Amino acid sequence: MIAIVKRSLCAAALVLAVHSHPLAQATQANIDPDANFKLAKELYQKEQFSLAYPLFKNISFAHSPNSKLPVSTQLEAKYYTIVCGLKLNESTSEGAAKEFIESEHNAPRIQMLSYQLGEYYYRQQKFAESLTYYEKAGIDNLSNREIAEMQFHQAYSYFTLEQFDKAKPLFNSIRQISSDPNYLDANYYFGFISFYEKNYPLALEAFRKVENQPTYQKIVPYYIAEILYFNGEKDKAIAYGEEKLNSGGQYYDLQLRQLIGHAYFEKKNYQKALPYLQEYNTKAGKVSREDLYEISYTYYETNQLPKAIAGFKELGGKEDSLAQNSMYLLADAYLKTGQKVNARSAFLFCASNSSNPVQKEISLFNYAKLSFDLGYQDIASSELQSFINTYPRSTYLPEAKELLVNVLANTNNYKDALTLYESLPGKSETVKKVYPKIIYGRAVELINEQQLDKADALLDEVIKAPYNTTQLPFAYFWKGEIAYRNKKVDQAIEYLSNYLKNPVSGGEVNVTNARYDLGHANLQKENYRQALGYFEQVTKRVDRNSTPVEQDAYLRSADAQFMNRNYRQAQTMYETVINNNLASADYALYQKAIISGAANRNTDKIKELQSLEQRYPGSSLIPDANLEIANTYLAAEDYRSAITPLNKIVKNKNATSLHPQGYLKLGVAYFNLDNNQEALASFKTLISSFPNSAESDAAVEYVRDIFVSEQKPSEYVAFMKANGKDVSYTEADSLTYASAETRFNNNDQQNALNGFKDYLNKFPNGRYSIDANYKVAEIYNGKKDYPNALIGYTYVASKAPNKFAEKSVLQAARINFFELKNYEDAELYFTQLKGLATQPDIQLEAMRGLLRSQYRLNQWKDAVPNAQELLTQKGVATDDKMMANMVIAKSHQANKDIDAATSAYRTVIALGKSEFAAEARYQLAFIAFQQNKYAEAEKAAFEVVNKAGSYEYWTTKSYILLGDIYFKQKDYFNAEATLKSVSENATIPELKQEAQQKLDAVIAEKNANSKVAKQ
Repeated sequence: MIAIVKRSLCAAALVLAVHSHPLAQATQANIDPDANFKLAKELYQKEQFSLAYPLFKNISFAHSPNSKLPVSTQLEAKYYTIVCGLKLNESTSEGAAKEFIESEHNAPRIQMLSYQLGEYYYRQQKFAESLTYYEKAGIDNLSNREIAEMQFHQAYSYFTLEQFDKAKPLFNSIRQISSDPNYLDANYYFGFISFYEKNYPLALEAFRKVENQPTYQKIVPYYIAEILYFNGEKDKAIAYGEEKLNSGGQYYDLQLRQLIGHAYFEKKNYQKALPYLQEYNTKAGKVSREDLYEISYTYYETNQLPKAIAGFKELGGKEDSLAQNSMYLLADAYLKTGQKVNARSAFLFCASNSSNPVQKEISLFNYAKLSFDLGYQDIASSELQSFINTYPRSTYLPEAKELLVNVLANTNNYKDALTLYESLPGKSETVKKVYPKIIYGRAVELINEQQLDKADALLDEVIKAPYNTTQLPFAYFWKGEIAYRNKKVDQAIEYLSNYLKNPVSGGEVNVTNARYDLGHANLQKENYRQALGYFEQVTKRVDRNSTPVEQDAYLRSADAQFMNRNYRQAQTMYETVINNNLASADYALYQKAIISGAANRNTDKIKELQSLEQRYPGSSLIPDANLEIANTYLAAEDYRSAITPLNKIVKNKNATSLHPQGYLKLGVAYFNLDNNQEALASFKTLISSFPNSAESDAAVEYVRDIFVSEQKPSEYVAFMKANGKDVSYTEADSLTYASAETRFNNNDQQNALNGFKDYLNKFPNGRYSIDANYKVAEIYNGKKDYPNALIGYTYVASKAPNKFAEKSVLQAARINFFELKNYEDAELYFTQLKGLATQPDIQLEAMRGLLRSQYRLNQWKDAVPNAQELLTQKGVATDDKMMANMVIAKSHQANKDIDAATSAYRTVIALGKSEFAAEARYQLAFIAFQQNKYAEAEKAAFEVVNKAGSYEYWTTKSYILLGDIYFKQKDYFNAEATLKSVSENATIPELKQEAQQKLDAVIAEKNANSKVAKQ
């Protein structure tokens, strides 16, 4: 230990005596001039430096010429003055000593003062400076005691500066002399250096000499116990350590407990290891990863699993074997405590580490298995497939394949399940049994996405597949529904009839809807008696409480009666609809008027048609009623009366589809009234505004007759040319088109395509340019060459109205939306189609297509009115209701009306499975998250994962949201596991990047709050 200079009691007494008798000193000095120097030297030799110091100082600074002291004595006094100052730790003496050493020539005094300056620096703990002056001091002029003291101080200085190679031999020489006052200290430091150098025999020998000394008896036992442990004498280390701990007061108490606990741990005596490790980890603050692993493993082995879990959780995030083993044991602890969700995360971390291949394999399997158990079906599918490919000889392979079958059987991820099924090299009977469920589920998803052709092909597979008993009736129903939507009424009747032979119910699939569709199909085939039978099975009566399907079925029953000429029954039924003021009351009134006409009661017919506008001013049938009124007058050759309703038609902006007929018939009426000027004006408007319509062609003869009758043939020709009607169509035009059309009709598609192209090159504005463009588009569409098909459809659509306009606009809208994903153009064409469509089903498709386009373009404000209108339509399908409610929900959410948005999202979910439902589930989870309702948000996010697996975007978003939820709750373990899984497995780049950014934030915060010491 560092020696400390102490003033004795006698020195203190002498100080008092000297200061009490100043006259005695002066008298003695006068008698003996050397007295003060002798007195000072005597005091110095007695180590009474504070008394000697002022005497030496007075002598060394006395410059009187009468001084009787020799120069050598004055130099010696100066030396002792500096030494006393150093002894008394006066800082001014440091400079004086350095100056003396550098300027004087008395070697012995210089060496001795160097020693004293070294001691001064030693006491100031300036060990580098002390060593410098110890080296200058040498040993020639020092006493044995000073030499020994200097050696120890040199050794200690080297030790403090961690120059152990220089300190060790000095300590070793001192510890050989048992009488040396630094003997014990030298042994301690020599033992410490030997311990540091792992020379345990030497260290133990030195430590044994001091282990019972008061200074070291609370310090050395820790090192001795460690040496015993390192020498493999664990039992001795434990016994020795416990004995010393029991004696109490150990300086390294915690470290000694750690050592004993570690020794018991290695002997697998976890019960005895536990209290030692527990106390160390509790009191040590930050601990090493190894220490945390030991206490956690001890908790694990002593079945204190919650505590084991808390420790193991801290040890992830590294790529070493300790981290992997910790995650493996953590997963097992979670399983033993029934925490499958957390066990799954732990297996993921373990499987991501390659330190132990066996643990990696087992963890990959268990991660996949738990993913399946917990409903992570998409991850279970991919992980099981990956496991099978990676470990083809694994002992877990049979169970992995069986799990894969179960995933296919129970998943809602029909898209990925189907892909996975098709990739299997061999298909067992177990797998074949679930195949019908998979393809039927995928077909329904495609139906909800309006991809009817793809859905239809899968339903064919359902019908052909073995083990399809459960799905077969559903497949027949949807085959019939798709056929009906595609206007293949014979197929619709066949499949729906098959469904009714063995009907089942589920959502839209039910007997009522099947009979309703069969009624409509037979109505289109003009099988009115059969249609009536099906409609009457839906309902025979109606009132204001009837469902939309029942109301429409009743109305179509009336139509069937009408078409069977059962006018009385039909009229009664129409009147029932009118009297109840049902949604189709305007149509019923229109039909009632037609019945009056069929009974030759034209006056009643006209009166009823005229009342339609008065009773139902917002009815879309008003233009049709006016046209029917005009037709009635024209049939009766009452041309003048026909003019008023025809003018109403051509002035109605909502009746553009009837404008060609209106202008044609208006012209005909004026023509028959010999009002050629007004007739010609109507025909001119028709031809110039609707040059491609059939009515425009029909007007040509009337125009010719007018000009001819007025003897203006040249003006006729000029008028026709000005309006694109060349009166001298060449024979080549007709023959070129006819040649291509013949091939088209013979299904010679390629030659027909070449022929139509040749015609359009020669006659780009020819008589049949619209026909040719339409048929070219049809051929390309059949080949799925959508960009080229779109060119033709676009041309025909631009020439609307014409006989192909409605179909072309519809196809242009479909191609832009479904195939090219060009939602801006799709919106334009669906808008155009909505104005052109004359048939209810096309009108409905225009509305739903427009809404889908607006949805894709996030045009919520514009979309909401369209959505609300769509919901009021007859025959609106479930997928239409989903989309409409989704738009309404999005609009409410954008306007911060969370309650209304939540309600609309729940309506979407209740309507069935689709991408809309997947997003709706996610939005509900996100809303709950924003409201800090984390338990509710977590549950809702899992709903997306479990019930919308086919929609990767929304399932991935939900996994990221789960990571956010765990992070907000400070559950770093599950947050890291979840986001790590997404960042490594996501296939959508922007979501992969989002997950990685959030994962980095989780890891940073986790590390900042970790108990594990940074290493």
